Amino acid sequence: MPNFFKKPTMSGHLWVIYVISLLLLGFIWYYQWMLGLLMTLFLAASIFYSVRTEKNMISETEEYISTLSYRVKKVGEEALLEMPIGIILYSEDYKVEWANPYMHKFTKNNTIVGESLNNLSDDLISQIKEDNDETWVEIEDYKLHTLIKRDERLLYIFDRTNQTKIHNLYQNEQTVLSIIFLDNYEEITQGMDDTAKSQINSQVTSILNKWASDFGIYLKRTSQERFMAVMNQEILQSLERAKFEILDEVRELITNQNVPLTLSFGVGVGPVSLPELGELAQSSLDLALGRGGDQVAIKDDSGKVRFYGGKTNPMEKRTRVRARVISHAMKELVQESERVLIMGHKSPDMDAVGASIGILKIAQANDKKAAIVLDPDDIDTGVQRMIEEIQDDEELWSHFITPEDSLELVTNETLLVVVDTHKPSLVMEEKLLHKTEHVVVIDHHRRAEEFISDPTLVYMEPYASSTAELVTELLEYQPKKLKLSMLESTALLSGIIIDTKSFTLRTGSRTFDAASYLRSKGADTVLVQKFMKEDLDVYVKRSRLIEKADVYRNGVAISAGKHGESYGPVIIAQAADTLLTMTGIVASFVISERKDGRIGISARSLGDINVQVIMERMNGGGHLTNAATQLEDTNIEDAKALLQDIIDEYFEGGDQE
Repeated sequence: MPNFFKKPTMSGHLWVIYVISLLLLGFIWYYQWMLGLLMTLFLAASIFYSVRTEKNMISETEEYISTLSYRVKKVGEEALLEMPIGIILYSEDYKVEWANPYMHKFTKNNTIVGESLNNLSDDLISQIKEDNDETWVEIEDYKLHTLIKRDERLLYIFDRTNQTKIHNLYQNEQTVLSIIFLDNYEEITQGMDDTAKSQINSQVTSILNKWASDFGIYLKRTSQERFMAVMNQEILQSLERAKFEILDEVRELITNQNVPLTLSFGVGVGPVSLPELGELAQSSLDLALGRGGDQVAIKDDSGKVRFYGGKTNPMEKRTRVRARVISHAMKELVQESERVLIMGHKSPDMDAVGASIGILKIAQANDKKAAIVLDPDDIDTGVQRMIEEIQDDEELWSHFITPEDSLELVTNETLLVVVDTHKPSLVMEEKLLHKTEHVVVIDHHRRAEEFISDPTLVYMEPYASSTAELVTELLEYQPKKLKLSMLESTALLSGIIIDTKSFTLRTGSRTFDAASYLRSKGADTVLVQKFMKEDLDVYVKRSRLIEKADVYRNGVAISAGKHGESYGPVIIAQAADTLLTMTGIVASFVISERKDGRIGISARSLGDINVQVIMERMNGGGHLTNAATQLEDTNIEDAKALLQDIIDEYFEGGDQE
């Protein structure tokens, strides 16, 4: 305040002027006393006026400051108590010490002072402890944006309920496009007469029209096997809550008539243009069909995908046309390439090795150099005997190279063939994918979100028992000069036998056709049994895992290994297979530590439970009856708890995925 007075009065400068005036006045008195008298009177009047003026200014300034201070204080009090912002001061033990009256709007209590912050919102204290500067909380029906001032132990709370409602309304009204496809319609209706075909069309159309009417969906048939559906986000959410029951309705109706017809949905959603929504819907449909059909794939503009359905095993196609077309396309790609490199997944099984040998023979039949990429340090005991047998065949073994050597051989003119996987993170050497533009993917697993980008050719058939089966079919359409040795045909047959559990699971008529072809080429079933033999130590280790199994719920068995005991993926897979043979067990999950420090889970099912979608929730994948995953930065207990939560959600959600 002293600074405030000093600036307007400037009293120090005036006194200097007065002193100088007095000195001059003295000289005037000395020479002209009459003039000096007049000047003295004038100076006295000036001093009087100046002092009076200064006093008035000080008085007015003090009055103004006093008034302004009062107003500021009053405004501050009113802002604290009356502004539409909630304010809370909390103690070190997270109890409310003070809250402004606006907070009463959000609670039924007259006061919240003394209550824990958890009484307002269950996760408010945890958000403060996590060093978040802001968070969203719900109190009663209110949506509140909360700013956290940790140093002052202060919360500012803003009511955003109306804005949230408007945002939700906007989200709910966004357009959603869906393409509905009748799986296997063309194959199923090929041998039907017009009456039977018309009856199926009428029944399917009737079900879909009723479904669309019940949910308020615009439905338009665009071809014999394809429909277009237009809806909004709110309707889509209703369909998701109902777990797309239309899939079950169609499946049950057709099953009663012994016609294996199912539906697949591709759904595009997000705040994008209609053409982009159409592309998302088509991409989702391709993904759903690539996973075997009878399911819904929902893809948003960020690329995230949600799946529903997939409860049935994919149907085997009746025609070999696709296999012949793919075989001829492979022949052309091989002939146009400089050389062929083949690789499977990490820790390859017999299916991956057998399929790789099959592709090697395709390259040789077309007079091209080829090599199989295999890491000698990443061979599991399950395929060790097969590799040892291959090593005894110098001609065949000379075509196996290490990942390091493959990186030196690959050029942009190299054809890279990936077998038994389609995930970049699982291939034997991921760097190869970036060193050539010519990549072929051959796989029998259901397609996952992670996929090799821009492949030249994709041959994915989830109906197939194994990749070895697919490759065997391709071999049949290659040049007649193709000759398979006993060991080569046995390797392919081993892949089929291992993946079908000796022709008991996922076995179709074409599986036996492929096995018959290989047998005619000299495949030795006795040698296959030799490959499948196991060590006593392995048998004992597997038995320990089986011993720890408990039935969790609904015939689901879960076995968890001990901390500190590591098992290979083959052993835990075999343990899961063995559990599935027990009475009353319809699905099995085996959890154990791996040598690489991760937690491995192997899942098996008889078909009533879709273990693939359960494993996908844990960043894994596979088939409806055969799936697995690997988890990082966790332990067996936490992995088991997570698995149990997902199984609970699976059953309580009505087998939604």
